[in-house]
Amino acid sequence: MSTTTSHTPEHAPDTSTKTVRGLKPRQLTMMGLGGAIGAGLFLGSGKGVAVAGPAIMVSYIVAGALVILVMWMIGELSAANPTSGAFSAHAQNAFGPVAGYTVGWIYWVQLAVVTAAEANGAATILTGILKNTMGDVAVPPTWVLSLIFMALFTVINMFAVSKYGEFEFWFAFIKVAVIVAFLVVGLLMLIGVLPGHEGGLSNFTDFAPTGVAGVGAGLLIVIFAFGGTEIVAIAAGETADPQKSVATAIRTVAWRICLFYIGSVFIIVAVLKPSQADPAEGPFAAVLNVAGLPAAGNIMALIAVFALLSALNANIYAASRMMHSLAQRDYAPAAIKRTAQNSVPRRAVLLTVTFGFVASILEAVFPGKVLDTLLSIVGSTIIIIWISVAASQIALRHRRDRENPGVRSTTYRMPLFPFLSYLTVALLVLIVAVAMFDPAARTQLLLTLGATALIAVTGVFVTRRTTQPATVHAELDD
Repeated sequence: MSTTTSHTPEHAPDTSTKTVRGLKPRQLTMMGLGGAIGAGLFLGSGKGVAVAGPAIMVSYIVAGALVILVMWMIGELSAANPTSGAFSAHAQNAFGPVAGYTVGWIYWVQLAVVTAAEANGAATILTGILKNTMGDVAVPPTWVLSLIFMALFTVINMFAVSKYGEFEFWFAFIKVAVIVAFLVVGLLMLIGVLPGHEGGLSNFTDFAPTGVAGVGAGLLIVIFAFGGTEIVAIAAGETADPQKSVATAIRTVAWRICLFYIGSVFIIVAVLKPSQADPAEGPFAAVLNVAGLPAAGNIMALIAVFALLSALNANIYAASRMMHSLAQRDYAPAAIKRTAQNSVPRRAVLLTVTFGFVASILEAVFPGKVLDTLLSIVGSTIIIIWISVAASQIALRHRRDRENPGVRSTTYRMPLFPFLSYLTVALLVLIVAVAMFDPAARTQLLLTLGATALIAVTGVFVTRRTTQPATVHAELDD
């Protein structure tokens, strides 16, 4: 069953249960970038450098290649069936209702937790900035700022999707502009134009100070930072001309993310020693401090706040659309199907952000415990989602080719099928295997698998009661 229509008025009747295709292709592209470029790059990249040294570049190249492969798979699936149910709907089409239910709900749980963490993280950083700049002036506590952020972005997600898309476009654009500026500054340092660095690539002499183990540990840090690109598949359900728009967005988002991540980390590795790469203010600020730029720490900390809030905004959107799709398939309460007059599933938005509000208050009572515990449970969810994407693409591509031999069944196809599809599966299995040798990653992965299994068990009972067809299709105009 569909979660969208192609072209309906922005002000639909109160009884509507459908969204509209109000996003523009450029907004879709920037939403993909906004969802993926967050604290994992601006703050977390330094942890990978500290663990593996310059060899972290290998981890980023492997992870970047995997992201491109997964994005190609998402592109084929979304071009064939552009629905806000995205990989949940594709899993249902490939493997049945329980698979669709499980993938949809584990993704929603992940984003609900991550949304709360992003609000808390942005509030924590902003509190530090205010204390550094305002001195003894009273600064609101972190949990209050977190509540303010949750309220602000709840309102923004109530806008019609065309207005929401424009806001997120410019919000994400700030991050992209900052990264481009950082790359320019870094290159000027490496060629000796800017002071503070002798130029050259002397840091690469000791390429792998911690050996293969460091590369593996770095890969586990890096792979989760790339999460968020999959929002393109969800937003495709509300984008005009989705088949063409998705193909363009997939190509653009994949190479830009790899350029931004790998390029930025190359600059960090070239300028900073591993022992310098993970300061409290983040590696970007550390590089700019070496360049002698004034107030670099506070500037980059503020950019990190923007990065977190942009990702927060994108994740509320993605989670609410996934919940709406689940309701459309009778896998969530029927009331969530309803959309407002501007065709926004506001009830799904409100249920999504409720967790963030509650978590902000609990964080005030139990600082550093609530979100850390929850994040340890859903931290490996992106692996589950990507495995479902790979398995669905392989199964559905074989099915389409078998049912329509010799016919090009979609406008966007995974290249070098099936070789690259199975290579994707092999890389994902490799990452899981590597995780099992790291105690912290192993615990996180096992907790995520346990949560996934629990949701799957509930799905067995819920899907037995549904009257929806096993296959989910988007409604598209001819």
